[in-house]
Amino acid sequence: MPVTYKIYKDLGLVHVRYSGFGVIDESFAAIARYLADPAFRPGQKQLVDLSDLTGYEKNYAKLFELQAHKADAFMPGPETLLVYYTPTGPSKEVGRLIMRSWDDVGASVVPIILEDEAEVLSVLGLGVASLEELTKRAV
Repeated sequence: MPVTYKIYKDLGLVHVRYSGFGVIDESFAAIARYLADPAFRPGQKQLVDLSDLTGYEKNYAKLFELQAHKADAFMPGPETLLVYYTPTGPSKEVGRLIMRSWDDVGASVVPIILEDEAEVLSVLGLGVASLEELTKRAV
């Protein structure tokens, strides 16, 4: 499962894309790359696009460990908006699990699940017509 991300500094946004079968260790590696990226800034909005996810590793303890790792990374900084785009069956399943893992994390992480692309773009205030248009922007 490729996990990729792009940081759009001018938008204060990180666009994370998952495709294929979700493997948790690959998510850990992607987060490590992101946190080490010179363009990383605390409080960047997160668009986590799960629309191309076909399935996922059902290791719930490891998934919650991943979410705890992300919480540790985001907690000391300003509020972080996490928008999960979940338009498909597998992405909806993962989205529900992710939302449960953010319970009781605190006010500095604001997770939202949305199934509609236009809603995702609107909530994030991106001013583009589609995710495809967003990916064509210069970073």
